[in-house]
Amino acid sequence: MSKILVTGASGHLGSLVIANLLERGVPASDIIAGSRDPAKLSALAAKGIAARKVDFDDASTLAAAFAGIDRLLIISTDELGTPGKRLEQHKAAVAAAKSASVGRVFYTSLPKAESSAVSFAPDHFGTEEAIKASGLPYTIFRNSWYMENLFMSLPNALASGQWFTAAGDGKTSHVSRADIAKAIAGGLISPPAENKIYTLTGEAAYSNAEIAALVSEATGKPLAVVNLTDAQLAEGMAAHGVPAPFIPTLVSFDTAIRAGDLGMVTTDAADLAGGKLVTLKDFIAANKASLGA
Repeated sequence: MSKILVTGASGHLGSLVIANLLERGVPASDIIAGSRDPAKLSALAAKGIAARKVDFDDASTLAAAFAGIDRLLIISTDELGTPGKRLEQHKAAVAAAKSASVGRVFYTSLPKAESSAVSFAPDHFGTEEAIKASGLPYTIFRNSWYMENLFMSLPNALASGQWFTAAGDGKTSHVSRADIAKAIAGGLISPPAENKIYTLTGEAAYSNAEIAALVSEATGKPLAVVNLTDAQLAEGMAAHGVPAPFIPTLVSFDTAIRAGDLGMVTTDAADLAGGKLVTLKDFIAANKASLGA
């Protein structure tokens, strides 16, 4: 079996991908967990998985970290505080992968990376372009919005009975993080011969009004959608104490939904995962306690 290295292995997605690799029969000896802090990987090490320090901010060490790797999953970092830093980190990882002669690069991006209104889409598209320019075989997973992202807004909205949004009638094809992990694991185990871009989505797309109806059905609580402009949404966030540097990014999510950037529906996730995906209705019902119901 090929040696598979997963970066960000101590994070939510990375740990789930590794769990799925093990469940699908990949020997622990063929999996390598990468993290800037290998001490966080002790639970994986106890299962026989080797740990390596992988620090995207220390480019000089990355080629050694990727040595002997056949399949490298680069999970995009969460560095959003410094403009340009995330792309710099990713480019360093891609350059190191080429230097280390990695067999194939896998990367987690987002839908319509080349044109999405999401503020950090250029980081993803720039990384995709760097991967293509490297000449290495690649698989790119363009992950749609996680169902778990709804926890950022719905609890407060449900508590007040009003969900303020600038998404309009735009729809989002939410997919659970667990299903994304299953799909990525499937792609790592059986990559296609050619270079490939997958768009991993849920099985249906919903407007915020439709999501609100599902939430009300599951919780028994009313939830009205209040449509605003981008500017009004930004003003409301500022009035409620959202730190100014984060407001443009948060507003861009609604802008992107309104523009249709997150509404694409494909069968890629289900095909790679090898089974039916969790529906948004079932996810909301299973997590209604987390919504404050």
